[in-house]
Amino acid sequence: MIARRTLLGMTALAALGGGASAQQWPARPVKIIVTFPPGGASDAAARVISGPLSEKLGQSVVIDNKPGGGTTIGANAVLAAKDDHTLMLSNSAPISIAPYLFDKPPYDPLKDFVHVFYIGSVANAFVVRPAVPAKDMKELIAWIKGQGKPVPFGSGGQGSIGHIIGEMFKAELGLSMEHIGYRGAAPMFQDMMAGQLDFAVVTLTEVLPLAKDGKLRMLALTSTQKAPSAPDVPLVTELGYPKLVAENFVGLSAPAGFPAGAQEKLHKAMAEVLADPKIVERLGDLGFVTKPMSSAEFTAFVAAQVKAFQAPVKASGAKL
Repeated sequence: MIARRTLLGMTALAALGGGASAQQWPARPVKIIVTFPPGGASDAAARVISGPLSEKLGQSVVIDNKPGGGTTIGANAVLAAKDDHTLMLSNSAPISIAPYLFDKPPYDPLKDFVHVFYIGSVANAFVVRPAVPAKDMKELIAWIKGQGKPVPFGSGGQGSIGHIIGEMFKAELGLSMEHIGYRGAAPMFQDMMAGQLDFAVVTLTEVLPLAKDGKLRMLALTSTQKAPSAPDVPLVTELGYPKLVAENFVGLSAPAGFPAGAQEKLHKAMAEVLADPKIVERLGDLGFVTKPMSSAEFTAFVAAQVKAFQAPVKASGAKL
């Protein structure tokens, strides 16, 4: 009887201990995996929020860049961690695009992840070298059609959102174009500066400094809202190309099974971070437009984008 009571007591204490542990999340440093190299839009957003989020959570927040595999290396690393302290700085590439680049998807973006907090989105830009005789999208289209051969267009990688938008542009206007995928925006910009590439589709965050210096020219943004950091650049919707709308979102996602209590704490902490006008301004300077969303709204947003991107990604022929 004593042994049985002792066993029951130990079981009860273990249950209480487990409950207390869940309530105390985070119990150790939190890791945010970024699926791109340092310096890109996602990495920049992660570094803007990491310090303030650490203060709100009372634990260190560590950024871990794991690029490669069309962003699936980082996404799979989040799933493989199998703990409640490894998150993903989610974005359109690993969530809405990458699963369609495989004959057998490595994960399900809706079943294998919970999407906790929407941070914001950044437009992609149609960009040309100053030497290209196109000052707007109509002139770009005319220039492409007048080349008499496929026009190369660059992006930050095979299967990147820039790649997919370029393919959408090609299909929508019936243009002769061929994709050149780079390992990130930096080497692509080097080729553009050297005159080896005339045209690219890339996130506003990455091209903004070069555009402000006049080294590259932005012709249009693929969003439905003006970017505070580039208010004079027209939107594709304004120019009559609504089918080219495609925004690269960033948010915080976690493996399926992430405790509900932890989700609530993380969402509350991030809402407090983005209540700071200085943080919103820093994200705005990077090209991001923030918007409050509940976790349910964020999940619905992700589901809608996953569905919307399926056809153009498949049509692009891109494979990993």
